[in-house]
Amino acid sequence: MKKAEELNWKGIQETMHEKGFCLLESILTSGECDSLIEQYNNKDLYRKTIAMERYRFGLGEYKYLNYPLPDLIQNLRENFYPHLSAIANKWMQVLKMQHSYPDRFAEFQQLCRDNQQTKPTVLILKYGPGGHNTLHQDLYGDVFFPIQLVIFLSEPEADYTGGEFVLLQQTPRAQSKAMVLKPRKGDIVIFTTNFRPVKGSKGYYRVNMKHGVSEVQAGNRYTMGIIFHDAFS
Repeated sequence: MKKAEELNWKGIQETMHEKGFCLLESILTSGECDSLIEQYNNKDLYRKTIAMERYRFGLGEYKYLNYPLPDLIQNLRENFYPHLSAIANKWMQVLKMQHSYPDRFAEFQQLCRDNQQTKPTVLILKYGPGGHNTLHQDLYGDVFFPIQLVIFLSEPEADYTGGEFVLLQQTPRAQSKAMVLKPRKGDIVIFTTNFRPVKGSKGYYRVNMKHGVSEVQAGNRYTMGIIFHDAFS
């Protein structure tokens, strides 16, 4: 896995400000992706399994990991967070929101614990033919971090077809804007969990964003969602 300090965080910050998401290419190796997929049926790693159609979330399955997380995922969470918190705090500043995020991940995690949010929210998702995920936001409690990651573990057009990653920007008093991405195996997309600032003629204003997955046509599509805040349950 590429180390966080090797990445161009100035460029990432600029892209996040401009679009609300940023594609990072070839962060995990093919072997690291395969290793995460191979652990999908290891019951000891997971605290909860969700059949998406039961809750009308879409069609597919996802599993929440237990603590302690695999080293690769824990390191990614800890090392990306300080860079992302700088972006999040800039967003709070330009939107004139009276809120700030700690510089270190351990401090943010303690904030979650102080608010009784103690359950890990990192999850692995599997979609087969017909699988999809409706547009949504991953909030889980009063304390949430406004940026999250998704790791793409499968190769499009080789392991699966269809299954594009979809972001929807809901601009006030305007039509919604959809952005459709098809990252490759080992890529990471950084994107906003809830909202982002957009600069208008009278300063910055807030636009909400949701994300989902279009229908998989064939094969199996695996991803890993890295959410920084913990959940009540």
